[in-house]
Amino acid sequence: MIIGSRIKEKRIQKGLSQEELGKILNVSKVSVCGYESGTRTPTLKTFLQLVDVLEVTPDYLLGRDRKILGEDDNVYTGRKISNADLKILRELKNKPTLYNKIYEDSKRTIELISRKIK
Repeated sequence: MIIGSRIKEKRIQKGLSQEELGKILNVSKVSVCGYESGTRTPTLKTFLQLVDVLEVTPDYLLGRDRKILGEDDNVYTGRKISNADLKILRELKNKPTLYNKIYEDSKRTIELISRKIK
């Protein structure tokens, strides 16, 4: 889960242990570990405290930190994409044949790939 890896990354950058972060947030070390591993979800109050303590935006923690353009009824609007999704797109660009197949008929191609890996 992207939120967990980002919490862990920023916690380590700040030089905090899970226990220290837990004390700041008034939660247990086990809770912080759960947030980082994706087995627990912070409450809204704790999430907002995480944003403040780690000095990040909510969009960053949620993985919505890259702006892209999306098409809605022929009107382009600003959207955001996670770094993880951006990484997948970059990898696809390195495989032009696969990229073009997905581009031409994404639903069918993804269904074929999904069946193949089962």
